[in-house]
Amino acid sequence: MTRKFAATLLASLSFAAATAPAATAADYLGTYRDQPASYSAGVCGDASVLGFITSRFEYKAANYLHANLSIAEIRNMGQNRLELRDYTHRVEREYCRATAVMTDGEQRSLYYLIERNWGFAGIGRSIEFCVGGLDPWYVYGAHCASLR
Repeated sequence: MTRKFAATLLASLSFAAATAPAATAADYLGTYRDQPASYSAGVCGDASVLGFITSRFEYKAANYLHANLSIAEIRNMGQNRLELRDYTHRVEREYCRATAVMTDGEQRSLYYLIERNWGFAGIGRSIEFCVGGLDPWYVYGAHCASLR
């Protein structure tokens, strides 16, 4: 093999490696970027998601709102929108809505977002939520707009 040929081959392989799409942990688990991830229709009503929202709201109400308020029940869960994972979006997003019955008896709108294939090495999920009328700093926009 001549030096010129070896240098050309090395340059070609370097270019191919630099322009090839990077593999993610999900690729090794059988989910590829050009194929949508599997979707479970019941994620908005999943007990672990609702339990996370309930416990996290209690903490936020006590420490940020300085209110003795909790979510007593979550009703009427449903999906607003679904963004499947594809070659342009690496994270699957499911936007959900529900009604939160508070311990003071008031019913408030609850909007939440579940992001999957998130966290360390692309495995796991993230949950963001907003209870209507209880976001005084508009973290999620007026009337929880960014989670709708």
